[in-house]
Order: sequence, then structure tokens, then C-alpha cells
Amino acid sequence: MENDKLSQIWESQTNSITLDKPKTIISKAQKQRNGQFITIAVLSITVLILIAFTIAYAGNRWNNFTLGLMLMISSLIFRIILEYITIYRKKSQLVSLDNRSFQKYLVKYYRMRLRINYIITPLCFGIYIVGFTKLLPYFKSTFSDGFYTYIIISGITSLIVIAGIIINTIWKEQVFLKQLSV
Repeated sequence: MENDKLSQIWESQTNSITLDKPKTIISKAQKQRNGQFITIAVLSITVLILIAFTIAYAGNRWNNFTLGLMLMISSLIFRIILEYITIYRKKSQLVSLDNRSFQKYLVKYYRMRLRINYIITPLCFGIYIVGFTKLLPYFKSTFSDGFYTYIIISGITSLIVIAGIIINTIWKEQVFLKQLSV
């Protein structure tokens, strides 16, 4: 297992260890990585649902409805690709560096993640919201007033929950970065 290999490398080094508890850092990094996999899974399921919805209802015509769905799908796919890149970029460095170099790498990695979370994530979120709002006129004309109200309320609630999760993730990564930088 990679964590065992990393622990062996760190424990076999003769120089002083800069990290107080490598196992703590490993477990936090693993927890964060698992969170990224959960994010990828949720985003992937959402993309599959949106693609199925597009196939079922959009057909071959191009209009604001199709544009809205494409904006939503493309923003999610971009975010999934970005998550995969960051996961495997970190994984490739995990076992190849000594403890000091790895700690420096983690600081650099989490600073890059913060830039992603402060710039790219809000951009993807905004594109997703624009796509969702492009669908609303079609929902209003297609569905009953009660179901349309449900779509609006559940959509806004979902967006608020997603924003909360994003903010929580950013906060956790900032705390972890501060711990690494000390």
C-alpha cells in the first residue's frame, strides 16, 4: 500500500523529520483524496443524468434548452477532469519524494488547489447556474405551476447546499495548508 511505503521511506531517513506526525499527514491527505473521489462520483452521476435528460428531451434541435444542458454538462465534465488531474498529480509525487520535499510539495499542491477553488470552481458553478436558468423557461411552459415551483425551490436549495460543500472544502484545505506551512 502507498501509505505503508511512504511511512517506511520517512522512517528510514536519517535526517530530522520536519513533520511532527507523518501518519497524521498521510491520513489527512488520504481523507482529502477520498473526498475528491466522492466529488468525482457525485459529479459523474449528475453528468450521466443530464446526458440522459438531454438525449430524452433535447433531440437534434439546438435552442436555449440544449444550450443550458450543454453548459451544465460541460462545466461538470471540466471539473471532473480537473479533480482527476489533481488527484493523480499528487499521487505520482507521494512515494517519490522524501519527507521535506513532500511537505514542500503538499504546500505547493494545496496552494494550487486554493487557486482552483477560488477561481475555477466559482466559474464552473456560475456556468452551471447560467445553464440551469436557461432551462427554466422550458420547464415553466412544460410543467404544472406546482412542479415548476418545486424545480425552482429544489434547484436553489441544491445550489445552496453545493455552495456550502464547496465553502467547507475550501476551509478544510486552508486549515490543512496552514498546518503544513507551520
